[in-house]
Amino acid sequence: MAEDSRVLDARYYMPAFSRTMKIVRGAGSHVWDDQGREYIDCVAGIAVCSTGHCHPLVVKAICDQAHELIHCSNLYYIPNQAELAERLVGISGLAKAFFSNSGAEANDGAIKLARVRTGRKNFVAFTHGFHGRTCGSLAVTHKPAIRETFEPLSVPCRFVDYGDLDALAGAVDKETAGVFVEPIQGEAGVLIPPDEFLRGIRDICDDTGALMIVDEVQTGMGRTGRWFAFQHSGVTPDIVTTAKGLASGFPIGALVAREGLEFKKSEHGSTFAGGPLACAAALATIGVIEEILPDVLRKGERFMKGLARHNPRGRGLIIGISVGDRCPEVQQTCAENGVLVNCAADGNLRLIPPLVITDEEIDAAVGVIDAALD
Repeated sequence: MAEDSRVLDARYYMPAFSRTMKIVRGAGSHVWDDQGREYIDCVAGIAVCSTGHCHPLVVKAICDQAHELIHCSNLYYIPNQAELAERLVGISGLAKAFFSNSGAEANDGAIKLARVRTGRKNFVAFTHGFHGRTCGSLAVTHKPAIRETFEPLSVPCRFVDYGDLDALAGAVDKETAGVFVEPIQGEAGVLIPPDEFLRGIRDICDDTGALMIVDEVQTGMGRTGRWFAFQHSGVTPDIVTTAKGLASGFPIGALVAREGLEFKKSEHGSTFAGGPLACAAALATIGVIEEILPDVLRKGERFMKGLARHNPRGRGLIIGISVGDRCPEVQQTCAENGVLVNCAADGNLRLIPPLVITDEEIDAAVGVIDAALD
Protein backbone atom coordinates (compact mmCIF):
# COMPACT_ATOMS: atom_id res chain seq x y z
CA MET A 1 0.00 0.00 0.00
CA ALA A 2 1.32 3.45 -0.79
CA GLU A 3 2.64 5.17 2.31
CA ASP A 4 0.30 8.14 1.94
CA SER A 5 -2.69 5.76 2.03
CA ARG A 6 -1.48 4.28 5.30
CA VAL A 7 -0.98 7.73 6.79
CA LEU A 8 -4.40 8.93 5.65
CA ASP A 9 -6.05 5.78 6.98
CA ALA A 10 -4.36 6.13 10.36
CA ARG A 11 -5.28 9.79 10.58
CA TYR A 12 -8.86 9.77 9.33
CA TYR A 13 -10.37 6.26 9.53
CA MET A 14 -11.50 4.63 12.75
CA PRO A 15 -9.18 1.67 13.53
CA ALA A 16 -11.86 -1.02 13.58
CA PHE A 17 -9.99 -3.40 11.24
CA SER A 18 -6.63 -5.17 11.16
CA ARG A 19 -5.19 -5.03 7.65
CA THR A 20 -1.87 -4.83 5.85
CA MET A 21 -2.68 -5.28 2.16
CA LYS A 22 -4.39 -3.03 -0.39
CA ILE A 23 -6.31 -4.84 -3.15
CA VAL A 24 -6.68 -2.70 -6.26
CA ARG A 25 -7.95 -5.01 -9.00
CA GLY A 26 -9.87 -8.26 -9.43
CA ALA A 27 -10.88 -10.58 -12.25
CA GLY A 28 -12.57 -13.93 -11.82
CA SER A 29 -10.95 -15.76 -8.90
CA HIS A 30 -7.83 -13.56 -8.92
CA VAL A 31 -6.97 -10.24 -7.27
CA TRP A 32 -3.93 -7.97 -7.42
CA ASP A 33 -2.48 -5.73 -4.73
CA ASP A 34 -0.99 -2.27 -5.19
CA GLN A 35 2.48 -3.83 -5.55
CA GLY A 36 1.33 -5.84 -8.56
CA ARG A 37 1.28 -9.20 -6.76
CA GLU A 38 -1.39 -11.66 -7.93
CA TYR A 39 -3.42 -13.95 -5.66
CA ILE A 40 -6.00 -16.71 -5.98
CA ASP A 41 -8.77 -15.32 -3.82
CA CYS A 42 -10.25 -17.92 -1.46
CA VAL A 43 -11.85 -15.19 0.68
CA ALA A 44 -13.99 -13.57 -2.04
CA GLY A 45 -14.84 -10.55 0.09
CA ILE A 46 -15.98 -12.98 2.82
CA ALA A 47 -18.23 -15.10 0.57
CA VAL A 48 -19.48 -12.01 -1.29
CA CYS A 49 -17.94 -12.24 -4.78
CA SER A 50 -19.97 -15.31 -5.73
CA THR A 51 -19.53 -14.82 -9.48
CA GLY A 52 -15.91 -13.79 -9.10
CA HIS A 53 -14.50 -10.30 -9.35
CA CYS A 54 -15.97 -8.00 -11.99
CA HIS A 55 -17.94 -10.66 -13.85
CA PRO A 56 -18.70 -9.08 -17.24
CA LEU A 57 -22.44 -9.73 -17.06
CA VAL A 58 -22.68 -8.15 -13.61
CA VAL A 59 -20.55 -5.19 -14.67
CA LYS A 60 -22.73 -4.68 -17.74
CA ALA A 61 -25.93 -4.83 -15.69
CA ILE A 62 -24.62 -2.20 -13.26
CA CYS A 63 -23.34 0.10 -16.02
CA ASP A 64 -26.48 -0.20 -18.13
CA GLN A 65 -28.67 0.64 -15.14
CA ALA A 66 -26.37 3.49 -14.04
CA HIS A 67 -26.96 5.15 -17.42
CA GLU A 68 -30.72 5.05 -16.80
CA LEU A 69 -31.35 5.62 -13.08
CA ILE A 70 -29.01 5.33 -10.09
CA HIS A 71 -31.41 5.96 -7.23
CA CYS A 72 -35.15 6.14 -6.78
CA SER A 73 -36.93 6.35 -3.45
CA ASN A 74 -39.20 3.52 -2.33
CA LEU A 75 -41.98 6.08 -2.58
CA TYR A 76 -42.11 4.87 -6.20
CA TYR A 77 -41.92 1.54 -8.02
CA ILE A 78 -38.22 0.85 -8.59
CA PRO A 79 -36.70 -0.72 -11.72
CA ASN A 80 -35.61 -4.36 -11.18
CA GLN A 81 -37.01 -4.56 -7.61
CA ALA A 82 -40.16 -6.61 -8.23
CA GLU A 83 -38.29 -8.80 -10.72
CA LEU A 84 -35.63 -9.59 -8.12
CA ALA A 85 -38.29 -10.34 -5.50
CA GLU A 86 -39.90 -12.77 -7.95
CA ARG A 87 -36.58 -14.57 -8.49
CA LEU A 88 -35.87 -14.86 -4.75
CA VAL A 89 -39.35 -16.16 -4.04
CA GLY A 90 -38.94 -18.70 -6.82
CA ILE A 91 -35.57 -20.05 -5.71
CA SER A 92 -36.43 -20.07 -2.00
CA GLY A 93 -39.91 -21.57 -2.25
CA LEU A 94 -41.31 -18.87 0.04
CA ALA A 95 -43.82 -16.09 -0.68
CA LYS A 96 -42.68 -12.47 -0.24
CA ALA A 97 -39.35 -10.62 -0.16
CA PHE A 98 -38.13 -7.38 1.40
CA PHE A 99 -34.76 -5.76 0.70
CA SER A 100 -32.10 -4.20 2.90
CA ASN A 101 -28.55 -2.96 2.45
CA SER A 102 -26.76 -5.73 4.35
CA GLY A 103 -27.13 -9.06 6.08
CA ALA A 104 -27.28 -7.43 9.51
CA GLU A 105 -30.15 -5.24 8.33
CA ALA A 106 -31.91 -8.27 6.87
CA ASN A 107 -31.69 -9.95 10.28
CA ASP A 108 -32.93 -6.77 11.97
CA GLY A 109 -35.89 -6.90 9.61
CA ALA A 110 -36.50 -10.54 10.50
CA ILE A 111 -36.57 -9.60 14.21
CA LYS A 112 -39.13 -6.88 13.53
CA LEU A 113 -41.25 -9.11 11.31
CA ALA A 114 -41.26 -11.95 13.84
CA ARG A 115 -42.25 -9.60 16.65
CA VAL A 116 -44.99 -7.76 14.80
CA ARG A 117 -46.64 -10.88 13.37
CA THR A 118 -46.40 -13.13 16.46
CA GLY A 119 -46.97 -10.46 19.12
CA ARG A 120 -44.05 -11.98 21.05
CA LYS A 121 -40.77 -10.29 22.02
CA ASN A 122 -38.14 -12.93 22.83
CA PHE A 123 -35.72 -14.97 20.71
CA VAL A 124 -33.53 -18.03 20.97
CA ALA A 125 -30.23 -18.40 19.10
CA PHE A 126 -27.14 -20.60 19.28
CA THR A 127 -23.67 -20.50 20.74
CA HIS A 128 -20.98 -19.44 18.24
CA GLY A 129 -23.67 -17.98 15.96
CA PHE A 130 -23.11 -14.70 14.13
CA HIS A 131 -25.98 -12.60 12.76
CA GLY A 132 -24.54 -9.09 12.46
CA ARG A 133 -23.30 -6.04 14.36
CA THR A 134 -26.29 -3.70 14.47
CA CYS A 135 -27.91 -3.49 17.90
CA GLY A 136 -30.74 -5.78 16.81
CA SER A 137 -28.69 -8.43 15.05
CA LEU A 138 -26.00 -8.25 17.73
CA ALA A 139 -28.57 -9.21 20.34
CA VAL A 140 -28.98 -12.63 18.68
CA THR A 141 -25.22 -12.99 18.04
CA HIS A 142 -23.56 -15.15 20.65
CA LYS A 143 -19.87 -14.17 20.65
CA PRO A 144 -19.37 -12.38 23.99
CA ALA A 145 -16.31 -10.44 22.79
CA ILE A 146 -18.36 -8.46 20.28
CA ARG A 147 -21.73 -8.47 22.09
CA GLU A 148 -21.14 -7.79 25.77
CA THR A 149 -19.44 -4.41 25.24
CA PHE A 150 -22.72 -3.04 23.88
CA GLU A 151 -25.15 -4.51 26.39
CA PRO A 152 -27.85 -3.96 27.45
CA LEU A 153 -29.42 -4.70 24.09
CA SER A 154 -33.13 -4.30 23.53
CA VAL A 155 -33.91 -7.76 22.11
CA PRO A 156 -34.09 -10.48 24.80
CA CYS A 157 -32.34 -13.63 23.58
CA ARG A 158 -31.41 -16.97 25.13
CA PHE A 159 -28.48 -18.97 23.73
CA VAL A 160 -28.27 -22.75 23.60
CA ASP A 161 -25.55 -25.03 22.26
CA TYR A 162 -25.48 -25.35 18.49
CA GLY A 163 -26.86 -28.75 17.51
CA ASP A 164 -28.51 -29.46 20.88
CA LEU A 165 -32.22 -30.00 20.22
CA ASP A 166 -33.01 -30.96 23.81
CA ALA A 167 -31.63 -27.65 25.06
CA LEU A 168 -33.57 -25.82 22.36
CA ALA A 169 -36.82 -27.52 23.34
CA GLY A 170 -36.27 -26.35 26.91
CA ALA A 171 -35.56 -22.77 25.84
CA VAL A 172 -38.41 -22.12 23.38
CA ASP A 173 -41.73 -21.26 24.96
CA LYS A 174 -44.95 -19.36 24.28
CA GLU A 175 -43.09 -16.04 24.59
CA THR A 176 -40.54 -16.91 21.89
CA ALA A 177 -41.07 -14.96 18.67
CA GLY A 178 -38.40 -16.80 16.71
CA VAL A 179 -35.38 -19.09 16.63
CA PHE A 180 -32.35 -17.77 14.72
CA VAL A 181 -30.09 -20.41 13.18
CA GLU A 182 -27.32 -20.65 10.60
CA PRO A 183 -27.55 -23.95 8.69
CA ILE A 184 -23.74 -23.91 8.72
CA GLN A 185 -21.94 -21.56 11.10
CA GLY A 186 -19.50 -19.64 8.91
CA GLU A 187 -17.92 -17.04 11.20
CA ALA A 188 -17.47 -19.77 13.82
CA GLY A 189 -15.18 -21.63 11.41
CA VAL A 190 -17.56 -23.69 9.24
CA LEU A 191 -19.36 -25.75 11.86
CA ILE A 192 -21.83 -28.23 10.38
CA PRO A 193 -24.67 -29.52 12.59
CA PRO A 194 -26.14 -33.04 12.59
CA ASP A 195 -28.40 -33.83 9.64
CA GLU A 196 -31.54 -33.88 11.79
CA PHE A 197 -30.85 -30.49 13.38
CA LEU A 198 -32.90 -28.25 11.09
CA ARG A 199 -35.76 -30.75 11.06
CA GLY A 200 -35.77 -30.73 14.85
CA ILE A 201 -35.87 -26.92 14.95
CA ARG A 202 -38.80 -26.96 12.53
CA ASP A 203 -40.69 -29.38 14.77
CA ILE A 204 -40.03 -27.34 17.93
CA CYS A 205 -41.16 -24.14 16.23
CA ASP A 206 -44.30 -25.83 14.94
CA ASP A 207 -45.12 -27.05 18.45
CA THR A 208 -44.68 -23.65 20.09
CA GLY A 209 -45.70 -21.15 17.42
CA ALA A 210 -42.22 -19.63 17.27
CA LEU A 211 -40.89 -18.72 13.83
CA MET A 212 -37.94 -20.57 12.32
CA ILE A 213 -35.55 -17.90 11.00
CA VAL A 214 -32.68 -19.25 8.91
CA ASP A 215 -29.71 -16.94 8.44
CA GLU A 216 -28.28 -17.67 4.99
CA VAL A 217 -26.26 -14.47 4.76
CA GLN A 218 -23.08 -16.49 4.21
CA THR A 219 -24.40 -19.87 3.03
CA GLY A 220 -27.02 -18.60 0.57
CA MET A 221 -26.91 -17.98 -3.17
CA GLY A 222 -25.34 -21.26 -4.19
CA ARG A 223 -22.47 -21.39 -1.71
CA THR A 224 -23.30 -24.96 -0.56
CA GLY A 225 -24.38 -26.36 -3.93
CA ARG A 226 -28.04 -25.46 -3.50
CA TRP A 227 -29.51 -21.97 -3.68
CA PHE A 228 -29.86 -22.09 0.11
CA ALA A 229 -28.25 -24.46 2.58
CA PHE A 230 -31.59 -25.22 4.28
CA GLN A 231 -32.66 -26.90 1.03
CA HIS A 232 -30.31 -29.81 1.78
CA SER A 233 -32.47 -30.64 4.81
CA GLY A 234 -35.91 -30.75 3.20
CA VAL A 235 -37.42 -28.30 5.71
CA THR A 236 -39.03 -24.95 4.90
CA PRO A 237 -38.26 -22.05 7.27
CA ASP A 238 -40.67 -19.24 8.05
CA ILE A 239 -38.10 -16.55 7.24
CA VAL A 240 -34.80 -16.69 5.37
CA THR A 241 -32.23 -13.90 5.31
CA THR A 242 -29.48 -13.56 2.73
CA ALA A 243 -26.98 -10.94 1.56
CA LYS A 244 -23.31 -11.63 0.91
CA GLY A 245 -23.39 -13.51 -2.40
CA LEU A 246 -26.58 -11.92 -3.69
CA ALA A 247 -25.13 -9.19 -5.92
CA SER A 248 -21.46 -10.09 -6.46
CA GLY A 249 -20.22 -7.30 -4.20
CA PHE A 250 -22.86 -4.62 -4.65
CA PRO A 251 -24.40 -4.05 -1.18
CA ILE A 252 -27.82 -5.65 -0.80
CA GLY A 253 -29.57 -7.91 1.67
CA ALA A 254 -32.96 -9.57 1.66
CA LEU A 255 -35.40 -11.38 3.85
CA VAL A 256 -37.87 -13.80 2.28
CA ALA A 257 -40.86 -15.06 4.23
CA ARG A 258 -43.60 -17.65 3.89
CA GLU A 259 -47.20 -16.87 3.02
CA GLY A 260 -48.89 -14.82 5.75
CA LEU A 261 -45.67 -13.19 6.98
CA GLU A 262 -45.21 -9.70 5.55
CA PHE A 263 -44.76 -6.11 6.61
CA LYS A 264 -47.83 -3.97 6.33
CA LYS A 265 -47.76 -0.32 5.28
CA SER A 266 -45.28 1.79 7.31
CA GLU A 267 -44.12 -1.12 9.49
CA HIS A 268 -40.66 -1.14 7.88
CA GLY A 269 -38.72 0.86 5.32
CA SER A 270 -35.36 2.01 3.98
CA THR A 271 -34.15 4.87 1.80
CA PHE A 272 -31.53 2.95 -0.15
CA ALA A 273 -32.66 -0.69 0.11
CA GLY A 274 -33.63 -2.45 -3.10
CA GLY A 275 -32.38 0.37 -5.31
CA PRO A 276 -32.07 0.09 -9.10
CA LEU A 277 -28.32 -0.62 -9.19
CA ALA A 278 -28.37 -3.20 -6.40
CA CYS A 279 -31.31 -5.08 -7.90
CA ALA A 280 -29.75 -5.02 -11.39
CA ALA A 281 -26.53 -6.48 -9.99
CA ALA A 282 -28.46 -9.13 -8.07
CA LEU A 283 -30.53 -10.19 -11.08
CA ALA A 284 -27.37 -10.57 -13.16
CA THR A 285 -25.70 -12.49 -10.34
CA ILE A 286 -28.59 -14.93 -10.08
CA GLY A 287 -28.39 -15.50 -13.83
CA VAL A 288 -24.70 -16.39 -13.60
CA ILE A 289 -25.12 -18.62 -10.52
CA GLU A 290 -27.96 -20.48 -12.26
CA GLU A 291 -25.46 -21.68 -14.87
CA ILE A 292 -22.68 -22.71 -12.48
CA LEU A 293 -24.72 -24.02 -9.54
CA PRO A 294 -24.75 -27.68 -10.70
CA ASP A 295 -20.93 -27.77 -10.44
CA VAL A 296 -20.47 -26.23 -6.98
CA LEU A 297 -20.67 -29.48 -4.98
CA ARG A 298 -18.15 -31.16 -7.28
CA LYS A 299 -15.73 -28.25 -6.90
CA GLY A 300 -16.09 -28.42 -3.15
CA GLU A 301 -15.35 -32.13 -3.19
CA ARG A 302 -12.22 -31.48 -5.27
CA PHE A 303 -11.04 -28.96 -2.67
CA MET A 304 -11.82 -31.32 0.22
CA LYS A 305 -10.11 -34.28 -1.45
CA GLY A 306 -6.98 -32.24 -2.07
CA LEU A 307 -6.82 -31.24 1.60
CA ALA A 308 -8.13 -34.55 2.99
CA ARG A 309 -5.20 -35.26 5.29
CA HIS A 310 -5.97 -32.01 7.16
CA ASN A 311 -9.52 -33.19 7.98
CA PRO A 312 -11.48 -30.42 6.24
CA ARG A 313 -15.21 -30.05 6.79
CA GLY A 314 -17.59 -28.31 4.47
CA ARG A 315 -20.38 -28.40 1.96
CA GLY A 316 -19.88 -27.04 -1.51
CA LEU A 317 -17.50 -24.08 -1.49
CA ILE A 318 -17.55 -23.27 2.22
CA ILE A 319 -14.74 -25.24 3.86
CA GLY A 320 -13.14 -25.09 7.30
CA ILE A 321 -9.96 -26.61 8.71
CA SER A 322 -9.05 -26.57 12.40
CA VAL A 323 -5.56 -25.10 12.70
CA GLY A 324 -5.46 -23.61 16.19
CA ASP A 325 -3.02 -20.89 17.20
CA ARG A 326 -1.08 -21.33 13.96
CA CYS A 327 -3.95 -19.98 11.86
CA PRO A 328 -2.57 -16.43 11.39
CA GLU A 329 0.81 -17.89 10.44
CA VAL A 330 -0.81 -20.21 7.90
CA GLN A 331 -2.86 -17.33 6.50
CA GLN A 332 0.28 -15.21 6.07
CA THR A 333 2.25 -18.06 4.48
CA CYS A 334 -0.54 -18.67 1.98
CA ALA A 335 -0.61 -14.97 1.05
CA GLU A 336 3.16 -14.93 0.56
CA ASN A 337 2.69 -17.78 -1.90
CA GLY A 338 -0.20 -16.27 -3.81
CA VAL A 339 -3.38 -17.53 -2.12
CA LEU A 340 -5.69 -15.50 0.11
CA VAL A 341 -7.40 -17.41 2.92
CA ASN A 342 -9.14 -16.28 6.08
CA CYS A 343 -8.93 -17.14 9.78
CA ALA A 344 -12.41 -17.42 11.26
CA ALA A 345 -13.08 -17.95 14.97
CA ASP A 346 -11.19 -20.32 17.27
CA GLY A 347 -8.25 -20.99 14.97
CA ASN A 348 -10.29 -22.23 12.03
CA LEU A 349 -9.05 -21.63 8.50
CA ARG A 350 -11.97 -20.74 6.23
CA LEU A 351 -12.09 -21.17 2.44
CA ILE A 352 -14.96 -19.39 0.65
CA PRO A 353 -13.75 -18.79 -2.92
CA PRO A 354 -15.82 -17.48 -5.83
CA LEU A 355 -18.22 -20.08 -7.17
CA VAL A 356 -16.60 -19.63 -10.61
CA ILE A 357 -13.22 -20.93 -9.41
CA THR A 358 -11.77 -23.41 -11.91
CA ASP A 359 -10.33 -26.87 -11.29
CA GLU A 360 -6.86 -25.55 -12.14
CA GLU A 361 -7.23 -22.73 -9.63
CA ILE A 362 -8.50 -25.15 -6.98
CA ASP A 363 -5.51 -27.42 -7.50
CA ALA A 364 -3.07 -24.49 -7.34
CA ALA A 365 -4.70 -23.19 -4.16
CA VAL A 366 -4.68 -26.66 -2.59
CA GLY A 367 -0.94 -26.95 -3.24
CA VAL A 368 -0.21 -23.68 -1.47
CA ILE A 369 -2.58 -24.31 1.45
CA ASP A 370 -1.33 -27.87 1.91
CA ALA A 371 2.29 -26.69 2.06
CA ALA A 372 1.43 -23.88 4.47
CA LEU A 373 -0.39 -26.28 6.79
CA ASP A 374 2.73 -28.46 6.82
